[in-house]
Amino acid sequence: MIQPAEGEPIEIQSYKHDGHIHRIWDETMILKGTQTLMIGGNDRTVVTESDGRKWVTREPAICYFHSQHWFNVIGMIREDGIYYYCNISSPFILEEGALKYIDYDLDIKVFPDMTYTILDEDEYEEHRKKMNYPLVIDRILKYNLENLQNWIRQRKGPFAPDFIDMWYERYLTYRRPHI
Repeated sequence: MIQPAEGEPIEIQSYKHDGHIHRIWDETMILKGTQTLMIGGNDRTVVTESDGRKWVTREPAICYFHSQHWFNVIGMIREDGIYYYCNISSPFILEEGALKYIDYDLDIKVFPDMTYTILDEDEYEEHRKKMNYPLVIDRILKYNLENLQNWIRQRKGPFAPDFIDMWYERYLTYRRPHI
């Protein structure tokens, strides 16, 4: 697929290991798009759940996807600081006009003071058994969970000071009407 251009919208599709759709973000604006890295921004975007329920995000967010890491990061900009929601997932692919990845349940929620909590370990174990994750996938995911925690502690990548602010400023330039 041709790389989407900066300033172009893209749909984000999250799947489960068994191939079923998990969640769709209707529109995220591409801020940087290369073969290995996608950074996007959205605000009040429609999200559709696998059961058809729809909801709208509450705050601006900067999304970070990498083709060589088994996680993605969403930095949510709130009045009291930046909160991060990190998904342990497959690397992204671009296909049929959408950014796609497999969500593997394990998540990390990071607070503005950079403390964090690992979420959904029970859901991961349930799905690992139910969907028969291969041992190699289990090892890759656990390695990347640890790697992601190192990134958080080291303030690396999307956790670096000013990363979210810088990309949010870029997002705002695309959103402003051009005169």
